[in-house]
Amino acid sequence: MTEDTTVRDATAGLIARLDVAETEARAVRLRDRSYDLLDLSPGASVVDVGCGTGRAVAELDQRGAAAIGVDPDELMIATARRRWPGAGFRTGSAESLPLPDHAVSGYRADKVLHVVPDPAAALAEAHRVLSPGGRIVLVGQDWDALMIDSSHPDLTRAVVRSQADFLPNPQVARAYRNLLLDAGFQDVAVEAHTGIFTESAFLPMVEAFAARAVTAGSVTAEQGAVWARDQRSRASNGRLFVAFPMFVASACRP
Repeated sequence: MTEDTTVRDATAGLIARLDVAETEARAVRLRDRSYDLLDLSPGASVVDVGCGTGRAVAELDQRGAAAIGVDPDELMIATARRRWPGAGFRTGSAESLPLPDHAVSGYRADKVLHVVPDPAAALAEAHRVLSPGGRIVLVGQDWDALMIDSSHPDLTRAVVRSQADFLPNPQVARAYRNLLLDAGFQDVAVEAHTGIFTESAFLPMVEAFAARAVTAGSVTAEQGAVWARDQRSRASNGRLFVAFPMFVASACRP
C-alpha cells in the first residue's frame, strides 16, 4: 500500500465518522448555537476554518451568510465541493488563511484547534482576517476529559490517555478563553455542553481509540482486543456510553 493510498483511506475513514457525528441531534443543536453566536447580518461574510466536508458552510449559506470554507486537506475540500457545489471552499491552514486583512465579519472553528500545532498563531490569524466588530466562535472538546463506560477501567484510562497524547493540543478547549484574551479579543464568553453518545454508530470511533492505544504501546494487543470486545458487546446491547465536555467560546474583535 502506498503512502497516498494510506492517506486517502485515513481521510475516508474520518469522513465516515464525521458523517455519523454531524447528523447526531446534539451535534446539530451545537452547530446551530455556534451560528447564533456569530450574530451575522444577512449577506455578511464568514469563514469556517477546518470546514471538513463543508456541512457548516452550506448551513451558514442557507442562513443568508456568505460563507467560505477552508481546510488543509485537499481530499476534504474535494468532497466538500462535490457535496455542496454552490458553496465556496479553499485549501489553507488555520495559521495561514487564504484571505486578505479584515475580509470577514465572522470566524468559526469547530473541533479544530486541538489538531493545530500552534493555536495562538491560529487566533492571531483569526484576528487579522476579521473586520473590526467581527465575531469569532470556537467549538471543541476536552480530550483529557473523555469518558467511556467500560468493564475495564484501568484499560480505559490507558486508552483515553493514549488518545489525548496522540493530539497536539488535547486540552486546548479549556484554554479558549485565555487564548482569545491573549489574541486581543473582547467580550469573551464560554459555554459548557456535554456530548453524550450511546448509538452503535459511534462504535468505529471507539474501536479506533483502542487501535491507536495498541499502536502507541499504551496497551498490549491482547489488552486492546479485550477492551474493544467489551465495547462491541455494549454497542450490540444498547449499552455504549461515551461522553466529553464541549466548550463553545465567543468573542468580538475590537
